[in-house]
Amino acid sequence: MKIKRFVAPDMRQAMREVREEQGPDAVILSTRRMDEGIEVIAAIDYDEALVREAARHGAPPAEATAPKVETRPAASPAPVQGAAPAQLPTAVPAPPRRRSAAVEPAAAAAAAEPPPQALMERAARDTAQLRSELGDLRAMLEVQLSSLAWNDLERRQPLRARILRELTRFGIEADVARTLVDELPEQINAEQARYLPLGMLSRSLAVSGRPLCDDGRGVVALVGPTGVGKTTTIAKLAARAVMRHGAGRVALVSTDHYRIGAAAQLEHYGRLLGVQVYPAYDARSLGTVLEMLQGRHTVLIDTAGMAGSDPRLAQQLEILAGAGELRSCLVLAANAQIASLEEAVRAYRVLKPHACILTKLDESPKLGGALSVLIRHRLPLDYVTDGQRVPEDIATADARVLVCRVARAPRAEAPDDNLMAERFGLAVAQA
Repeated sequence: MKIKRFVAPDMRQAMREVREEQGPDAVILSTRRMDEGIEVIAAIDYDEALVREAARHGAPPAEATAPKVETRPAASPAPVQGAAPAQLPTAVPAPPRRRSAAVEPAAAAAAAEPPPQALMERAARDTAQLRSELGDLRAMLEVQLSSLAWNDLERRQPLRARILRELTRFGIEADVARTLVDELPEQINAEQARYLPLGMLSRSLAVSGRPLCDDGRGVVALVGPTGVGKTTTIAKLAARAVMRHGAGRVALVSTDHYRIGAAAQLEHYGRLLGVQVYPAYDARSLGTVLEMLQGRHTVLIDTAGMAGSDPRLAQQLEILAGAGELRSCLVLAANAQIASLEEAVRAYRVLKPHACILTKLDESPKLGGALSVLIRHRLPLDYVTDGQRVPEDIATADARVLVCRVARAPRAEAPDDNLMAERFGLAVAQA
């Protein structure tokens, strides 16, 4: 029997290390919560009878461990020579002082009891420890159940499991991958399992089909977190509009007065394109500027980039919401983490963006995360950008082109069974 100790930040990670190190036949001997995480003692080639026999022979007997206390009878006082033995009275009344002394042990015992506040704190600690142990036990059971469910899916429906594994390799989030696989027909063959993931992604990704610099008049406000490329994207759109309609029919508006040099960057693009730039400090001034620019074909509004936790974001959104009718477009960076993309979508949801622009495709080795966010929130895609050149590096969004780009990305290693069980095992078990 081989016994090994594992320490991990949580129970899921600990169980994953146990499976990787000792395999699925490992036996969990004990678990304990420590300051540095969860301690798990696991064994392989486990022999319960051998463990019991070793414990019985190795532990000292109870009487040997208890300390021996030697007692002797109290010595009686030696009699005094020549003195008559003392005559004890038949009844001696207890003095009042002895009665009060008899009450002292009871008072000491009452004083030794902990106060109610200490009892409540101890009960709270015990309850918290119990909840923690139950949580660890639940996590351990979930890990085992997930592994069993995933192994069962691979055995019963190997082609569906293959598609889930391929979508995971593309970087598609687990919930989106499950939704796509649920839409598959009941019977599929190996050839369909090879090409269906790309087709499902293409059909699920919504694109607006809005051409660059279309003939319709429009006021478009680009919103989104800082650093996603809003100002550069506005320059690309403005350059396209100038090439088609002339500089006199294009105008730029800046509401970004928080970042140092933000307005100066937009003014620099305006000078290069021959387009006038107008500042707007609040909803009233923005409304005045837009009213003055009613005859322009294209009006592009550059907004301040702010995170969802920024308290100034509400003020920025109020400026846009009170400006009248305009088309808001959420700008997202393809190389951002999933959590950042989700936060941006939630933060700017109040504006009800009409569409999205996906930037920095050239800086993103994987597009699966960004596409997952777009599919999850059903956000149509207007344009994509893949470089800094103005106006070349911008194009109308095409779902098939994006999916082909996903397929042409450097192939990552196939996800292992532990990751697949963690992502899809419980969902399969609950289905």
